[in-house]
Amino acid sequence: MPAPGAMAREEAEALAAPVRGPSSYSATTTVQPSATERMPDRAGITTFSLPSYPPTRRDSLIEHQFGEDLADPYRWLEADVRSSPEVAGWVAQQNAASSAYLAQLPGRDALRDKIRSLFAYERFSLPRKAGGRYFYTRNSGLQNQAVLQVREGLEGEGRTLVDPNTWGSEPGQGLRTLDAWVPSPGGSLVAFTQQRDGSDWRTVRVVDVASGKMLDERLEWANDTAIGWVGDSGFLYARYPEPPAGEAYRAQVFDKAIWFHRVGTPQSADIKVFATPDHRDWNHRVTVSSDGRWAIIISSASTLPRRTVRVIPLERGKAQDLTAISIAPEMTDDWKFVEGLGDHLWFITNAGAPHYRLVRVDLDRSGKSSPSLNVVIGETDDTLDAGRIVGNRLILSYLQHGASYAVVTDLKGRPKRAITVGAIGSASGFGGRPGDPETFYQFSSFNQPPAIFRLDTRTGEVTPFAVPHLSFNPDDYVVEQRSFPSKDGTRVPMYVVRKRSLAASSTAAPALLYGYGGFDVALTPGYSAVRMAWLEAGGVFALANIRGGGEFGRAWYDAGRLANKQNSFDDFIAAGEYLIKEGIAAKGGLAIQGGSNGGMLVAAVINQRPDLFAAANPDVGVMDMLRFDRFTSGRFWVDDYGSPSREADWRVLRSYSPYHNIRPRADYPAILVTTADTDDRVVPAHSFKYVAALQAADLGLRPHLLRVEAQAGHGPGKPIDKVIASGADVLAFLAKWTGLALE
Repeated sequence: MPAPGAMAREEAEALAAPVRGPSSYSATTTVQPSATERMPDRAGITTFSLPSYPPTRRDSLIEHQFGEDLADPYRWLEADVRSSPEVAGWVAQQNAASSAYLAQLPGRDALRDKIRSLFAYERFSLPRKAGGRYFYTRNSGLQNQAVLQVREGLEGEGRTLVDPNTWGSEPGQGLRTLDAWVPSPGGSLVAFTQQRDGSDWRTVRVVDVASGKMLDERLEWANDTAIGWVGDSGFLYARYPEPPAGEAYRAQVFDKAIWFHRVGTPQSADIKVFATPDHRDWNHRVTVSSDGRWAIIISSASTLPRRTVRVIPLERGKAQDLTAISIAPEMTDDWKFVEGLGDHLWFITNAGAPHYRLVRVDLDRSGKSSPSLNVVIGETDDTLDAGRIVGNRLILSYLQHGASYAVVTDLKGRPKRAITVGAIGSASGFGGRPGDPETFYQFSSFNQPPAIFRLDTRTGEVTPFAVPHLSFNPDDYVVEQRSFPSKDGTRVPMYVVRKRSLAASSTAAPALLYGYGGFDVALTPGYSAVRMAWLEAGGVFALANIRGGGEFGRAWYDAGRLANKQNSFDDFIAAGEYLIKEGIAAKGGLAIQGGSNGGMLVAAVINQRPDLFAAANPDVGVMDMLRFDRFTSGRFWVDDYGSPSREADWRVLRSYSPYHNIRPRADYPAILVTTADTDDRVVPAHSFKYVAALQAADLGLRPHLLRVEAQAGHGPGKPIDKVIASGADVLAFLAKWTGLALE
């Protein structure tokens, strides 16, 4: 199940049991905003017209929880914006106010043009080989979505297989985007998932590769699913039952199961392969070993890295025996499937190894003996993150100081070579199958869009496959990794990116600080056209690898979750203080940004240190920490946040919940809250309620606005034109209040 935002790169709800104590709706009031004012900026720029906020209904809802009377006057904003005329009207008024304000911002149009130019280069995904064919996506530059293409052999010409940019022509289908895609082993078919309006729900479709014809298959209600082909005529996938009418984007989800679909048959003929009726809340994902001998089912009950592993033997394109064999029956440790060869399966696990190790599980298909486990590569100081078997080699990816690198070993774990790059960045990918003579990987950094390379697994020779042609020179920028002390003395690493000339002159500049700090998600160096526009304008970008993330193993993750969540906030605050103290960020010129769990981070630290920041962009954030488990997949997040139904957890959540800790009469930074109307991972009600509370409080004269994207969700699948428009709005807002001069 997805966390509340990895923000690729990589995302939230949990509440109490039924309320014990009185709750009532009494008279309602409407908060009437003050008239438009004019004031000098925080950064001393020209005076500027500030908006009048739309009126917001305020209800007298009081709940008694664990001895405290708690007001929730904006709970009515939890209604689905797609079905509630009152909420939809309120959102329209908020969007009108923010649009009018953003339209005034100097340099916004120039930013939009700059971001567009930074997207205008040909880019490819990592190729996947199947049956002598190579499959990949290609974007010519400014296409809203990348196009799925196929080549007959590595040197062949690319042929369009699926062009999602044409899907908008079908009426009544919403804004559909191409999500995941997996070719069948022989390369004759490709199964792919469609996303609609940014929702986490997926529809599985199938295309015939030879003819390019879309088949009739429409498999609905898939969510967080992988696709595991069983031969070339069918595949395994995961889906939920159809949700109640009108509740698809808000209701909690239960009873996920693994199903087998034979190509050419209706979804009603699919066979249920695996389910856990005694654990209706469990999430399941399935994959198939490259040799087609085993289906591997990994189950979890939350976003905590604890999973069970079961395998099903496969034969002749079908499940031979639906009785699953348990490899890890208890949900105590993390397991990541690597590959299978015959009756040997390789996994990466943190069982007995907080930084993970590589193990091989030997199976007996007859079921007469239990699986045996052998350690192939033991734990090191660096975190083992991913692995594949390609050719007759293991390719393993490690995390070191928040960046990634890869090593190649034989199947017994004996080192053969390291894959090194001469800059701070991340090498990732390394897909392929046993027997393949090659793999593909990409290198990316803050100043370098992904460049794709082919690695000959036999000789170690590396050749370029797709290297982008850029409108800027990456060498004009410096990427540094620094560290700073947090409140408790813990050293926390942080990347700092800026123009080389700016670093050489030691000149402080407006800075944008980004963070996440949750769900064991590691933030590694990566390229963003929107961030590059900020850098091109002369700003500084910083990324802090705060506690709660997955950059440094289990201890780092545990130090930023549950009762330790304050460490994440302390780390992020300390990062901002360091940037100013070191003369990197200008005083009065520090902006902060984060998405999903990172949006909650940004809102929480604003409440705790409003004086430190000039501007903020909490994006798709989890803002009501006392009700986050009431919606969609929010219950999965209680192992990170705690459960509001337990008093000890509730008191921790109450102490930092952004919605409940706004400080009236404090001088708050300028805040632009961003969300989307079809976000069914972190429902937009979080942002709606938070903004309503901000606008009702006396927080100074800087603006506190809401921008709601239509036909969009938590982030994945957003078309390029929406990315450009929202990026320009957000950066222009942050630039205005940090003093970054835009052309």
